[in-house]
Amino acid sequence: MTDSSPARAACVAAPTPAADAPAAVFTARLEPGGAVFAAPASLPLLLAAEQAGLMLPSSCRNGTCRACLCHLLSGQVRYRIDWPGLSPDEKREGCILPCVAHATSDVVLARLP
Repeated sequence: MTDSSPARAACVAAPTPAADAPAAVFTARLEPGGAVFAAPASLPLLLAAEQAGLMLPSSCRNGTCRACLCHLLSGQVRYRIDWPGLSPDEKREGCILPCVAHATSDVVLARLP
C-alpha cells in the first residue's frame, strides 16, 4: 500500500536536478483561492509570491518566527539553511516555511488559519 498523504510527498530536502539550474521556474498555487504564481528555484516561495502581488504573513524572513507557516499539499521544496524552524513532527505533517523554502517542482501551498 502506498501512502499518498501530503506529508509524505512534501518532506523532501534533496534538490531535483532541474531545481539546481538557476533558471528553473516552477508553478506555485496558493490555497484557499487558487492564486497561481511563478516560483523560480532561485527565490524563496515567500518572495516569489510577493513579486506576484500575493501577500503572505511574514516577519523574520529567516525561518525562525514561523509567521509564514504553510502546509505543502503537493510538490517538493528544499531549504538553503541547515534547520528551518520546524519540528520533526511538523515536517512529517507537511509544514513548510515559505520564507526559506525554495520550490524544486510545481507546488501547492495551503495557508494555515
